[in-house]
Amino acid sequence: MKTFAAIDVGSYEVAMKIFEISEKKGLKQIDHLRRKIELGTDTYHTGKVNPVRMDELCDVLSEFNKVMKAYKVDAYKAYATSAIRETENTMIVTEQIKLRTGISVEVLSNSEQRFMHLKAVASKSETFTEIMKKSTAIVDIGGGSIQISLFNKDNLITTQNIRLGILRVKDMLSSLQAKTIDYVQLLGELIDNQLDSFKTLYLGDRKIHNIIIIDDYVSQAMRKVNDNKDIISYKDFIALIYRFRGQSVEYIARHLSIDEESARLIPQSIVLLSKMTEMMKAKTLWAPGVSLSDGMAYEYAEMNKLLSVKRDFDRDIMAAAKEMCRRYGGNLERNMLVEEVALSIFDDTKKLHGMGKRERLLLRVAAMLSDCGKYVSLEAAAECGYDIIMATEMLGLSNTEREIIANIVRFNKVKFKYYKETDSSVMLNKNTYLTMAKLTAIFRVADGICRSYRVKLAGVKTTIRDDELIITIDSDEDFALEKGFFSRKSDFFEEVFSVKPVIRIKKRLNAL
Repeated sequence: MKTFAAIDVGSYEVAMKIFEISEKKGLKQIDHLRRKIELGTDTYHTGKVNPVRMDELCDVLSEFNKVMKAYKVDAYKAYATSAIRETENTMIVTEQIKLRTGISVEVLSNSEQRFMHLKAVASKSETFTEIMKKSTAIVDIGGGSIQISLFNKDNLITTQNIRLGILRVKDMLSSLQAKTIDYVQLLGELIDNQLDSFKTLYLGDRKIHNIIIIDDYVSQAMRKVNDNKDIISYKDFIALIYRFRGQSVEYIARHLSIDEESARLIPQSIVLLSKMTEMMKAKTLWAPGVSLSDGMAYEYAEMNKLLSVKRDFDRDIMAAAKEMCRRYGGNLERNMLVEEVALSIFDDTKKLHGMGKRERLLLRVAAMLSDCGKYVSLEAAAECGYDIIMATEMLGLSNTEREIIANIVRFNKVKFKYYKETDSSVMLNKNTYLTMAKLTAIFRVADGICRSYRVKLAGVKTTIRDDELIITIDSDEDFALEKGFFSRKSDFFEEVFSVKPVIRIKKRLNAL
């Protein structure tokens, strides 16, 4: 049995959940504290957290710290999202929180935050598995933005972030001082403008059977009027929307048994969801009532092997990478071959590079996206590939991980850029830089072996002997093209690992 605390520093509230976690009973929530603090109101307007709200935040977190000590928690995690992420002085804010409260707050990238929500939903294993058998959209509504992730037969097709969070939208329209009915109309027009682009570019004629809703308010309203059930039909959901749409804050608060401060955010959520359900024509909506804190507890249990995790989340990341490869006209067959060779080298050289499972995943994603830049320019494919990857939301990957992948793709084709620790323009830390260099070295060798766009390899085996990495290739086809490029590609590997890669063709005498 472990006791774990999950702290969510959100855009409009700060929350902490205390869990007991065991292999037999799974996740059991034993306490839930929530405090309203609209941090996002300051950030979205001025780019900084107001000192008064900063004091309020530190007071709440100090209180949470006392509660954690009372429960004698074994571990905790504190994550901040867009309200802190979008401040101009994020590092100063988190340092002040640490000094004043004793709590270390980590700032999640948007893709990490949404992936944590996916894990929270996946913790509802039986319902989640059933829902995901058909085409599904996960609509994740936050204070700063909404995330729409489309799945087809449990495979992630695309995920897109739209800056239409309920707090941001409320603040955008608050200055208009319009009547309620006008407010709803203006809000609808604002949302339509953004969703039309999403529908044209990503949804198209795709039919969505189910929508999974992740939010803090409409989910509560659904269960309140649906006999505490978290699954509702499209028809009943529309009836729910029209029941509360255009109503006063007092009416919403009274009928949902919530405070008026929370009720003020209901209209934005209702209009957002009504527009999306109308666009997708889904038959069923599921509001599992999970939060970021649930995902944090699930991740802690997963990492410490306290739960049997049924879902392979790496598969979600790779499914999205393959879909991205198709979208930009990549050669999927050839990229999968590069992936196979790169992983063979990675697995057989662990003593050289000392990297683990996560870095292995980054290498796989880089292989899948290695030629995406050709969609824009054949001549400048490497630089264009870097730009495409950096501009694309990749669910489950941090911004730093995405930059590692983008640099692997870029430096596969162009000369590797060396950095010094004294170079003030470099944002990557030392460990990240070395990881990028080692993965690039491995990838360049794999790409050199698979230089031709024709599949030639029947098998690859790598062994280290003395100061050589011997790559034995099982192939009956001519390998002249690959040999011509290999020495240029392999030089960087030797520089990084002090081991010289050598190609040997099985059942042939010639070697390079």
